[in-house]
Amino acid sequence: MNTETSEKVITPSTIIPIESPSKQVQMNEESFLPNTLTERIDPKRVRYPHCIVWTPIPVLTWLFPFVGHMGIARTDGVIRDFAGPYYVSEDDMAFGLPTRYLQLDLTRVSTTSNSNNVRTIYDKSVEQASDEYKKRMHNLCCDNCHSHVAMALNTMGYDRKYTYNMVSLACWMFFCGKFV
Repeated sequence: MNTETSEKVITPSTIIPIESPSKQVQMNEESFLPNTLTERIDPKRVRYPHCIVWTPIPVLTWLFPFVGHMGIARTDGVIRDFAGPYYVSEDDMAFGLPTRYLQLDLTRVSTTSNSNNVRTIYDKSVEQASDEYKKRMHNLCCDNCHSHVAMALNTMGYDRKYTYNMVSLACWMFFCGKFV
């Protein structure tokens, strides 16, 4: 009951049918994987839940528009990016705030029969890639921020693919990325 307006607040819910109709499960909308109110992109707070983010690199992007700096955000929206040799930043992208993003569909993260917590798998994959890239030298041409994001996607088996690389990610962002 909302005390200010004396109206009953209704939370959307869904009945999930199972084999026995007498044992149907009711779930609130917040428990579903697709974007809920808490997973909305918030550019003012620089929160991009389960997104790949991109920002231009001055001069380089002006000459080659598909070239830029890339990071990947955890499910809480905190961005991780391979910003330089042996350094993966957290919530401080190397070339400024994101200008483009791709929000990933969490239902496409591969799960095993032992684990059904997709958010945990996603976040662990991002952290595992970040931990690995903290040990690596940055190379503009072959082991860079795009490679860091590719490792995270390959680790989680996003869309049942394990072949993401910097070229595929650059093309995906260039052609499908949304502008902030």
